[in-house]
Amino acid sequence: MLQQIQRHTHRPQTSAQLAQTMSLLHLTAEELRASVEEALANNPALEQTAAPACPFCGKPLAKAGICPDCASPAAGEGVVFTSPAADFLPAYAASAPEEAESAQIPSLAAHLLGQIAADLAAEDRPLAAHLLMGLDEDGLLTLPLAEVAAYFHVPLARVRGVQSLIQRADPSGCASANPQEALQAQLNQLQEKAPAHTTLCLQHFSLLAKGNYPSLAKALQISEKEVEAAARFIGANLNPYPARAYWGKPSAPQARYYNPDVLIRRSGEARNPSLIVEVSQPYAASLRVNPLFRQALKQAEEDKLPAWQEDLQQAQLLVKSVAQRAGALELLMKALAQAQKDFILRGEAYLRPLTRAALATQLGVHESTISRAVAQKTVQLPNGHIVPLSRFFESQLPLRAALRQIIQSETQPLSDQELANRLRLLGFSATRRTVTKYRLKEGILSSYLRPVKP
Repeated sequence: MLQQIQRHTHRPQTSAQLAQTMSLLHLTAEELRASVEEALANNPALEQTAAPACPFCGKPLAKAGICPDCASPAAGEGVVFTSPAADFLPAYAASAPEEAESAQIPSLAAHLLGQIAADLAAEDRPLAAHLLMGLDEDGLLTLPLAEVAAYFHVPLARVRGVQSLIQRADPSGCASANPQEALQAQLNQLQEKAPAHTTLCLQHFSLLAKGNYPSLAKALQISEKEVEAAARFIGANLNPYPARAYWGKPSAPQARYYNPDVLIRRSGEARNPSLIVEVSQPYAASLRVNPLFRQALKQAEEDKLPAWQEDLQQAQLLVKSVAQRAGALELLMKALAQAQKDFILRGEAYLRPLTRAALATQLGVHESTISRAVAQKTVQLPNGHIVPLSRFFESQLPLRAALRQIIQSETQPLSDQELANRLRLLGFSATRRTVTKYRLKEGILSSYLRPVKP
């Protein structure tokens, strides 16, 4: 005889409100503004109040802007408040003019094309555009010239002529096939200033790259001092990765951020300042369900009632989800401001090791909630620099700051192994491979190409 046994189990279910909150949490302030505007345009049950209010404490405000209670220094360390983007962004523009101007910086391809356009024949413009679009992040050409010539059905010499124009533009050496060719292209413009035998040294690039000056001197039948003079000139004046001279980064254009989602500023005493953290709100007024729509719903015709009820539910869901998003960001930023105060005020060398998982445990939320809140967000620090919010979790920043400091203070270029030894003396766990990785990320040349400092 079969027995029926009923067992009651609790299975976690994702509610519609939680799902929408998580979806909104992932959005930047600009994306949230677009989402809210779309909802306001399509849902008659949703409206914005005419009178502004603080989205954090709910207090009505005399005018749109900062809530005086939430922004008060007396409110405590790491206080977070929100303000509409219209009031938020002017503060950003005033305190970070360099970032605002950087929005006008063109791409490397456009930068190079603008310089050679006057010297280009009209029929060669497609060739130039094709070559420029074939540059990698370091400014080197990824397309074989013979393939480009075959594609456009033109002589190889004509393609090389366009390549030569690009190589002479600033930064010089772009569109070269490899680092050695880039160095030679740059050297061609500095021949009068270069020491004797510099071109010959470049022709033995493998020996030069290894710093094998005795073998190089023997191969060229010159003195080691002449080889060292050529190497110093190359290190001080040439760059095997030309785009780094333009972008300042080794493998990719430096990301530039303009409209921060969060602004952090100092408050109080200069010696022991507190932090005020402002989370950008994309609109001035508060969202709410339209009270007139609620009244009209009671008198709705039967055929319209289901659609109107759906509009009401969606409006209620969005209002609650937006409020929960603000609360989650407030919780996150208050914890980060307290945990990483030294980093915020003093720089990358003072970043504390912090993982998303550890912060999630501290706040009592799931790690995915922290990840969504951090994703795509940017923060303007008190010094005016705008960085990704994920920077607060990059544990290697202190090591990279120490590496930069060691290299800036060196007189004789140190090898990567010597740099690793110096970092270990400072308490960092660093191998030669680690140093090489972060040296390249910082756009710093290897020891044989860095100049000797007096």
